[in-house]
Amino acid sequence: MREMIEVQKKLVPDLLQLMQKRYQILQYIRLMQPIGRRSLAISLSISERILRAEVQFLKDQNLIAIETSGMTLTEDGSVLLKALEEMMKDVLGLRLMENKLRERLKLKNVIIVSGDSDESEWVKQEMGRACVGCIKERLSEDTTVAVTGGTTLAAVAEMMTPDPNRNLLFVPARGGLGENVQNQANTICAKMAERAMGNYRLLHVPDQLSQEAWQSLTDEPSIKELLKIIKSSSMVVHGIGDAMTMAERRKTAAFDMEKIERGEAVAEAFGYYFNENGTVVHKVHTVGIQLDDLAGLKHVIAVAGGSSKAKAIHAYMKQAHDSILITDEGAAKELLRD
Repeated sequence: MREMIEVQKKLVPDLLQLMQKRYQILQYIRLMQPIGRRSLAISLSISERILRAEVQFLKDQNLIAIETSGMTLTEDGSVLLKALEEMMKDVLGLRLMENKLRERLKLKNVIIVSGDSDESEWVKQEMGRACVGCIKERLSEDTTVAVTGGTTLAAVAEMMTPDPNRNLLFVPARGGLGENVQNQANTICAKMAERAMGNYRLLHVPDQLSQEAWQSLTDEPSIKELLKIIKSSSMVVHGIGDAMTMAERRKTAAFDMEKIERGEAVAEAFGYYFNENGTVVHKVHTVGIQLDDLAGLKHVIAVAGGSSKAKAIHAYMKQAHDSILITDEGAAKELLRD
């Protein structure tokens, strides 16, 4: 397959460029359907004149349907798009990047989606869809899935699909009260469970606590019981944050902020702040999964993308070799840059 693509690139490069453009149009329609032509043109930075011709071609091939509410994929379009995905990984060079990144970061597996979520919001949803596929492949009949908060995990929840034949329990990996409600672990956990037709438990505690409050809460019988369930999860799905962005979002105290800056932290996950070497320079007291707990978990899936997140991803992954990384092309290119 790779050899054939290289030949096509040399002999008929326009063919692959056209295929890539039409693939991207179908991909975006699937994510945003129903969507109008003008919105699609703006989102993909294509002129309406050019898009009109492409849309007509796709309609003539019975790949999309055009209604008053907007464009949607037909069943044929969905089948074709699914078949194209693996081939497009070779066309775009994503498979080669996945292998290189897996070896460089010494990870269990790497999945890369096309685009840069810093530039296009829909790429985050593609990461979410890829993450859902990764989760589904690893589910057993009875699985407890712990999830963290954040905008990327919110996109994963949006892309979750029903799985009525399994007994699934979704739990928040940590407390999160005080953040934007849409991005709290509790909200994301409940949405995932609803879309997957599973069950959920919520953890009603703040994101960061004093030592005394942390000790008091973790001694509560109801919290202790829920923490036991959370820490016995067979799968954790989490994001990776930029250190300073997360510290500011949490309204971190001046003393701790100085500690984070002095330690040159670049990444944050599970309330831990890491420098470029992957060393923890600061830890927030949170109720939920701690870094040490990850070693005993069967599946750990990290989802983070955007070229601006490359440094944070690289720093966190220095000590997370048993993880699966789902990222985008923008972050992957930065991570592979010598």
